[in-house]
Amino acid sequence: MNILVCDDDKEIVDAIVIYLENEGYKIFKAFNGIEAIEVIGDHEIHLIIMDIMMPKMDGIRATAKIREGHNIPLIMLSAKSEDTDKILGLNLGADDYITKPFNPLELIARVKSQLRRYTTFGSLETQSNVYKSGGLMINDETKMITVDGDEVHLTPVQYKILKLLTTNAGKVFSIEEIYEKVWNEPSFNPENTVTVHIRKIREKIEINPKEPKYLKVVWGVGYKVEKL
Repeated sequence: MNILVCDDDKEIVDAIVIYLENEGYKIFKAFNGIEAIEVIGDHEIHLIIMDIMMPKMDGIRATAKIREGHNIPLIMLSAKSEDTDKILGLNLGADDYITKPFNPLELIARVKSQLRRYTTFGSLETQSNVYKSGGLMINDETKMITVDGDEVHLTPVQYKILKLLTTNAGKVFSIEEIYEKVWNEPSFNPENTVTVHIRKIREKIEINPKEPKYLKVVWGVGYKVEKL
C-alpha cells in the first residue's frame, strides 16, 4: 500500500515515515498541498495523511481539490487550536483526523482502519472502472475525466476515443481502428474525422498540445496514450 504524508514540518513527516515503513507501507512525502496534489497525479496513492496548516496551499484547500477527482482515504492532522478547520476538513471529505501531538500506535491504528474500510467497502474494488496515465484519470463509472485533479469536459465521442486509448495505454491504434471501435462501423476515409477529434482532445488535456505529454502520434502508424 502507498501512503502520502503531507506536512510542512519535516521532522513530523520523517517520524511518521519511520512508523509506517516499519509496518511495511511505501511512503511518499509532500510539504504543502500543491506538492501533495502533484504526488497524487504521478503515483497510485491508497491513503493520505494531511496536515491542516501549511504554506502555499493548506490542507483544507488541498483536501477540497483532491476530492474533485479522487476518493482516497484521507486522515487530517490538526493542532488542538484548529477545531474549526478540522470540522471544515471533515465536511470537505476528510475521513478521519488525529490531533497533534499524537501517539504513534494510535496513528497506525487509524491508518489500518481506513485501509480496511477502503479495501472492504469497495473503493479499491471499483478501481477497475478507473483508468490512469500519470496525472490523467478517467472514471468510467461517473464519466469524469481529470488531469492533475482538474476536471476536463469532453464530448461523448472525444470521451470514447480517450477511454479507448487510455485503457490500452502504450498500445498504438491506427486511425481506422479508432474509427471502427468508436463509431462501431467500417471506416471509409476516416482520417479527417479522427484527427479533428484528437486535436480537440489534446487542446483540453494537454498543457502544450503541440508537445503532448499524454496523447501521442506515432508517425505512419496511429495514436496512443503514453503509459506513464
